[in-house]
Amino acid sequence: MIGDLSLRQSGIKREQAVKRLLNGIERLSLLDGWVGAACLMLLIALMLAELTIRMLSNIFPGLPGGLPYTWEYCSYLMATCFTFGAAMTLRTGGHIRVNLLLSNVSDRARQGLEIALSLVGLLSVSFMTVAMTVFTWSSFASGQVSAASGTPLWVPKLTVTLGILLLALQLLARLIQAVLGLPLEDSRMKPSASQE
Repeated sequence: MIGDLSLRQSGIKREQAVKRLLNGIERLSLLDGWVGAACLMLLIALMLAELTIRMLSNIFPGLPGGLPYTWEYCSYLMATCFTFGAAMTLRTGGHIRVNLLLSNVSDRARQGLEIALSLVGLLSVSFMTVAMTVFTWSSFASGQVSAASGTPLWVPKLTVTLGILLLALQLLARLIQAVLGLPLEDSRMKPSASQE
């Protein structure tokens, strides 16, 4: 009797711990999406500023022909935008998938495939996270800077690494959800379609 009660209590504690983990990853994915969107907005603003300065320099010869290092920083923002948007995109089901096989199998087989695919994705992205961490650390340790602007290259590499790490965490959450039979995607996080 006491053993059954303690087993139930440990099961409840485990369930609560898993729920807290999944909720934490969910919050990180939301933050991930916002950071990706902010990087996209900064990228657009920087490109518009560059174009505006170039156009104005044709009218006012005293203005510079453009902003220095614009294209370098745009490339940093683009990479950050792509990696920081990946975790939220996975959670909302926005990544491109071929559902031909998944739509033609039983629910049990679909769950098995989702587990296998989530595991393969997690292992691949985890490897990429470790490789990017080493790559970023080597840039930091060697003091590597951009030849054009003098920007320490570990900074943009770190942002890309963090985005990939967040994708790995979301794949871990997807694997746990697949194993437990929980919904894999959250439609509440999708942008709402316009109503006409």
